[in-house]
Amino acid sequence: MTSATAAASSTGRMPAEERRVLAGTLVGTSIEWYDFFIYAQAAGLVLAPLFLAPIAESSPGLAQVLSFATIGISFLFRPLGAIVAGHLGDKLGRKKMLVFTLVMMGLSTSLIGLLPTYAAIGVAAPILLILLRILQGFSAGGEWGGAALMAVEHAPTGRRGLFGAFPQIGVPVGMILATFTLWALTSSMSPEAFLEWGWRIPFLLSIVLIAVGYVIRRAVDESPVFEDLRRRRKEASAPLGQLFRSNTKQVVLTAVIFIANNAAGYLLIAFFATYAVTALGMERPPVLLATTLASFGWLIFTLWGGHLSDRLGRIRTFQIGYVALAVWAIPMWFLIDTANIVWYFVALFVMTFALGLSYGPQAALYAEMFPANVRYSGVSIGYALGAILGGAFAPMIAESLLNQFHAAWTIGLYIAIASVISLIGVSLVKETKGVDLSV
Repeated sequence: MTSATAAASSTGRMPAEERRVLAGTLVGTSIEWYDFFIYAQAAGLVLAPLFLAPIAESSPGLAQVLSFATIGISFLFRPLGAIVAGHLGDKLGRKKMLVFTLVMMGLSTSLIGLLPTYAAIGVAAPILLILLRILQGFSAGGEWGGAALMAVEHAPTGRRGLFGAFPQIGVPVGMILATFTLWALTSSMSPEAFLEWGWRIPFLLSIVLIAVGYVIRRAVDESPVFEDLRRRRKEASAPLGQLFRSNTKQVVLTAVIFIANNAAGYLLIAFFATYAVTALGMERPPVLLATTLASFGWLIFTLWGGHLSDRLGRIRTFQIGYVALAVWAIPMWFLIDTANIVWYFVALFVMTFALGLSYGPQAALYAEMFPANVRYSGVSIGYALGAILGGAFAPMIAESLLNQFHAAWTIGLYIAIASVISLIGVSLVKETKGVDLSV
């Protein structure tokens, strides 16, 4: 540790730079995921009739499936974003890539809020929507790895799980912001006004959030591990090629580990509220409010999961989370199907316990699985591939299962199977807590 860190540790206070890092990773990821989740929420609520009007008129169910499919399309480009940002992040630095991905995400989100609909420009509307969604996916692919490494590589060895949980809680914070914004709008205007112009407001708000995030991230110093790597590197290397020569197994395992958490997470983000409103006939504003409140559980349990992994270990914490998710995946649907807003909240809140414990330790675990010179590439690509296999088409799969079997518990069976797969994947990893992250 530096003398400043040692002095701060002796007094029990966190050094100023560590506070800036945690603030920068939390604020940045929260804004990025707000942008990403606003789209996911809108896909379930309004995008089908606005951008797929002919299909929505003749086959509303198919239009909703296709609307959810546009969520998945962006995931297909997350590995490309991970490869580019990971490669450059390993060579140029974590900080530059974090600023770049933040600005790209904000611009693409704001432009979605300005898009003409199908009624105005015809088939060009969904094409432009998909192109902007691809830019969102590219940006998200490079975002998480950089934020995770900035937090974990700045952390004291015994607190990596807790520090790594800060970029992780950016996901539920982004979810809370997105869902609360939609709740406020749908509660304050008529459904017709929201469909006509109100849905654009959450996308346009991204401009303000990006400005705040940009200022905060610019103030954060580069990762000390990368600075050490840059000092020692005599000539430019090819981290991406080296990654697949030496660490293919780790990339595959990181992808498998993330499948179930990301699939279940995207049901919380994009599917539950739509199901409650359209299939069960519940009122939209209270459903959105209950979803927002349940997301606070995701935030709390994610932070606790990171802290717990510093005590129990990354693998054991993950295993507890995935066992809990597999057990709860089916019963929660019987609570949701009561169409009672209290039981709806309870079902989602209990699920966030499992989500938190299988997400909080992720940044620390992934960082500890890769050597420094390929770490950004490794964690970013593994995360992006896991997102494709997990959450990319989870809402579409859920909607298809519901249309096919007319029984919501079959969606729970799908999540339970995914949980077993991810549980096996994480159990194949040797405990990483406390490994040396330096060059």
